[in-house]
Amino acid sequence: MSPLLSVRDLSVTFPITRPGDMPWTAPRALRAVNGVSFDLEAGQTLGVVGESGCGKSTMARGLIKMVPASGQVIWRGETDLLALSPRAMKPFRSEIQMIFQDPLASLNPRMTVGQIIAEPLRTHHAGLSGSERRSRVAAMMERVGLLPQMINRYPHEFSGGQCQRIGIARALVVEPKLLICDEPVSALDVSIQAQVVDLLKELQRDLGLAMIFIAHDLSVVKNISHDVMVLYLGRVMENAPRRDLYADPQHPYTQALLSAVPVPDPVIERAKKIIPLEGDMPSPMNPPSGCVFRTRCPRAQTDCAQIVPEAEGGDHKVACLHPGPVRDSELV
Repeated sequence: MSPLLSVRDLSVTFPITRPGDMPWTAPRALRAVNGVSFDLEAGQTLGVVGESGCGKSTMARGLIKMVPASGQVIWRGETDLLALSPRAMKPFRSEIQMIFQDPLASLNPRMTVGQIIAEPLRTHHAGLSGSERRSRVAAMMERVGLLPQMINRYPHEFSGGQCQRIGIARALVVEPKLLICDEPVSALDVSIQAQVVDLLKELQRDLGLAMIFIAHDLSVVKNISHDVMVLYLGRVMENAPRRDLYADPQHPYTQALLSAVPVPDPVIERAKKIIPLEGDMPSPMNPPSGCVFRTRCPRAQTDCAQIVPEAEGGDHKVACLHPGPVRDSELV
């Protein structure tokens, strides 16, 4: 049986011009996403992690053609979404929905909650009557933990967590098969984060949703994901089932990220050793040759500057020429 979503060699490139460039000067290329591939099964969640600027959000937008992308995005084993025209893509928009990082900024301040949630129904289910739309909106508000009598309020009258619930209701009212969550809890308080994550897990269980969950917090990703993909400078460093990746990470970048996750026990936290990442992420305008992580990698060798490693393996894929467990010499 084919996966719900199969992504092959997804790349997103932006042309960049500089002040003073002549009209005939070819623009430079910024490769924000470079050859990302993965499969996503129905009812499963893929967690996507990495530092700011690694291409997580750009990858998500490339999947649904919010930005120009190349490669293949195969939906239900049949349709390459990237090959579709805007008109041909429209029927698939209702099957793939997205929620965003800033809950208030993603809502139209001039529309009531009822109008915001009903808007996708007007677009994708234009044949519904007004009473049918109102009924669906009220049912979805209740489903995400909002009181139906709030239907005529405006976004500024809600808290951040409530605004994110409105965004979730707007995305789910058209009954999608895939929900892309672009850092949906990073702007929320910790206690509210847990509530929203629990809500998403409950909705996934009840509705059979597949999800792509983008986040910085590896503890949140561990709680909600079935598989986890680690990105660095637009490339996949490691992709594995959640338990395998957290119990036995093989890429030094993944190991460094996991070592930085805080532990709630102060005794364990003080005694914990970490893997420091020196320097900043290189510019995607001028990435390192070979392995893009080599300039910050404690295991970098001569061949790392010459060979571009691909994410290879069975269920546990690692893009590293020298993978393996953490070495004592890498800890501080």
